[in-house]
Amino acid sequence: MRKYEIMFIVRPDLEEASIKTIANNMKQTLETKGAKIADVKEMGQKDLAYEIKKYKTGYYFLFTIETENLEATKEFDRLALISEDIIRHLIVKIES
Repeated sequence: MRKYEIMFIVRPDLEEASIKTIANNMKQTLETKGAKIADVKEMGQKDLAYEIKKYKTGYYFLFTIETENLEATKEFDRLALISEDIIRHLIVKIES
């Protein structure tokens, strides 16, 4: 199994319930495509190093997943790119 870390930042002007819904939807997307969620860290609102889409803060999430194929990460990437609520994301493969 391949291991990945996925970090994404949700825009800060949403309500807390909406932020949790976005994170849960992304988690369900990964699980639907066959990924096993090993760990979920909600890191809370943090300052950004630089302004992104006129936002100076964002809500950070970190998922650690295990998957056999790339479909889960590709689908996450696709949805994160078209979502207006996710202002940044990064998918990193963890080398064993």
